[in-house]
Amino acid sequence: MADPSILRRLVRLPSRARGPRKQLPERVLDQVRQQQDATERLIGGVQLAIVVIFAGLYTLAPKTFSAEQTFAPVPFVLAAYFGFTLFRLGLSQRVRLPDWFLYLSIVIDMALLFGLIWSFHLQYDQPAGFYLKAPTLLYVFIFIALRALRFEARFVVVAGLTAAAGWLVLVGYVLLPAGMTMVTRDYVTYITSNEILLGAEFDKIISILVVTAILAAAIVRARALLVSAVAERTAARELSRFFSPEVARRIVEAESLEVGVGESREAAIVTFDLRGFTEIAARCPPDAVMRLLADYQATLVPIVRAHGGSIDKFLGDGILAIFDSLHAPDTYAADAVGCLDAALAAGAAWQSDRQAREVPAPAVNGAVASGTVVFGAVGERDRLEYTVIGDAVNFASKLEKHNAVAGTRGLSGQETVELARGQGYTGTPARRIADADVAGVGGSVDLVALA
Repeated sequence: MADPSILRRLVRLPSRARGPRKQLPERVLDQVRQQQDATERLIGGVQLAIVVIFAGLYTLAPKTFSAEQTFAPVPFVLAAYFGFTLFRLGLSQRVRLPDWFLYLSIVIDMALLFGLIWSFHLQYDQPAGFYLKAPTLLYVFIFIALRALRFEARFVVVAGLTAAAGWLVLVGYVLLPAGMTMVTRDYVTYITSNEILLGAEFDKIISILVVTAILAAAIVRARALLVSAVAERTAARELSRFFSPEVARRIVEAESLEVGVGESREAAIVTFDLRGFTEIAARCPPDAVMRLLADYQATLVPIVRAHGGSIDKFLGDGILAIFDSLHAPDTYAADAVGCLDAALAAGAAWQSDRQAREVPAPAVNGAVASGTVVFGAVGERDRLEYTVIGDAVNFASKLEKHNAVAGTRGLSGQETVELARGQGYTGTPARRIADADVAGVGGSVDLVALA
């Protein structure tokens, strides 16, 4: 089935009018948080690599300051940054970092970076305007982009605003002591001296803010896609609990599911039923009946899957399983007949084990038929069911009911058994039933009792 109400209940997605924002169940949000936790560890690793690069470049770069200079602040700033990065990386491995800590770490990251840039004029014994020419400012964009990995625009915005504010403070630090005497309007003078060009500094700030805005807008869109993707993946996993994995995959991956569109293929159909279940359901408590059904299904369904089949549907005490040629073109009939043998043996053992229970288990009946079937969606636009139809489905159902007439527990058409033998089936049927009259089937048919 592809009932929209079922899909909405599985992932609790809001309507399109309200968008994908936050009516997601906790299990979906937890998956998003796990991705974000992994992202924080990635961010910490990248920043650790950056500080190592900083240290390597500083170590290899020729020093231009005088030998008499005793204070070199760059190593201290790098050491502080390295220590904080290691602390945050280690903390992210142990716990989920709270939002306030992430905001604080963004501010500390930017403060340490700008502290490193600010220290250049001390390191090289130059006027403060010297550090405004430092290409190290470009690392600001790396730090802002790193925050985009969380797919949360607010952290990018905080990083961008902090960077813009930090650079404005550095420009103010140059201007406050010297006033406008450090300002030039000549670009060549700006490039070749420690004087500053206000337009160039404002361009840097504007560039930081524009990049931040673009990244934030992209993340808002990407976040919606991320939430939608996680929700759909969760829905697909939940759908596989209601439908067979193959049907769930078709529902999730199909571009559209429309009534009137189907695909035909060769398949073997296996049906199961509990003999006398209607009488049991009428006289036993509802909870006991449902426990019986759950126990019965838990016994047979793993056997179906172990033999390569998929469950098409549960119909009360009935089970319809499919073995199609798409997944096992050379063995589908052998798999189906072998499954029925194994399921009837397991059903007999299950019936024996439950004799002392409050609701004794009835006998398990089964049947198998093969032929060309059609897979497709039936119903109407707002209420679909993805199912299989065809003569083989009908014949398997009729054979299952014929067990009561024939006094058997498992039946198959002789042609299906012969097909299964050609595909490698080696079981030993109980007996052959020639010219059987099966209700609903025109003319007599040759059957094989499997158990």
